[in-house]
Amino acid sequence: MIQDASAKAILSRCTLCPRGCEANRIDGERGICGASGSLTVARAALHHWEEPCISGTRGSGTVFFSGCGLRCTFCQNATISLGLYGKEIDVPRLSEIFFELQEQGAHNINLVTPTPYLPLIAEAIRAAKAEGFALPFLANCGGYESVEAWKQMDGLIDIYLPDLKFCDPRVARKYAGAPDYFERATAAIREMYRQVGSPVLDEDGMMTRGLVVRHLMIPGELFDTRRVLSHLLASYGNSIFISLMNQYTPPNPPREKAPDRSLSPAHYEAMIDFLVENGQRNAFVQDAGTDKESFIPPFDRTGV
Repeated sequence: MIQDASAKAILSRCTLCPRGCEANRIDGERGICGASGSLTVARAALHHWEEPCISGTRGSGTVFFSGCGLRCTFCQNATISLGLYGKEIDVPRLSEIFFELQEQGAHNINLVTPTPYLPLIAEAIRAAKAEGFALPFLANCGGYESVEAWKQMDGLIDIYLPDLKFCDPRVARKYAGAPDYFERATAAIREMYRQVGSPVLDEDGMMTRGLVVRHLMIPGELFDTRRVLSHLLASYGNSIFISLMNQYTPPNPPREKAPDRSLSPAHYEAMIDFLVENGQRNAFVQDAGTDKESFIPPFDRTGV
């Protein structure tokens, strides 16, 4: 049962993402993201494969939500983003999960693809904080969200971990059917930066506040990556962390419009050099061979 009146208002005419489908999720209507008026969670457990300042030595307390309004053709989490696998829970249960992850030793609470549920998540965070919960909250998202959606999380989210996937409208249309992606995502990221500012790390090197922007390089789209990085360098420089990822893995079975090959190592090295040559010190890069590894946890309702 949704108690918060503002959450009810938002979910009765949903515009949390730029698709702006206005689905009445309170009455059971599902929007483009596939989400209903209830929280749907596929897994809640410690996760060790985020950036070092997030996963640390004990792991990030990660809650994987089901549903996504972006629906990229190459999504590695398609089981939950497109297939909507998960378990429906209420706000008090989500708040309990935060405490359970804290007891397991989590460095933070990592909310993965939270956008369809932000009003409900806000309720759960407030409830947890009222009970003395103290770990940082992290929003791990695709970047395609409305500025208004993130404004409601001001003061609740300590760390933002968005993607900046595409720059060219042609590329964004091809892979996500969202030619306005860059305009919308950069506006959302500006709002995130306004809220949390430059990185703050504790004595153990763990981030307690700040912004890490991820970019997954797509095979064949080197020039678009250069545009994305150029924007981040010009707009933020070393006042944020940039995470340049080479782990693109061809979907199996293949999906229409999703590249069927791995990223060229030479292209990845060229973009690392580009960051270095432009003075970027706050950056994360990945080792070779990540396309052969699985960073996808089992979506088996663990911890839900």
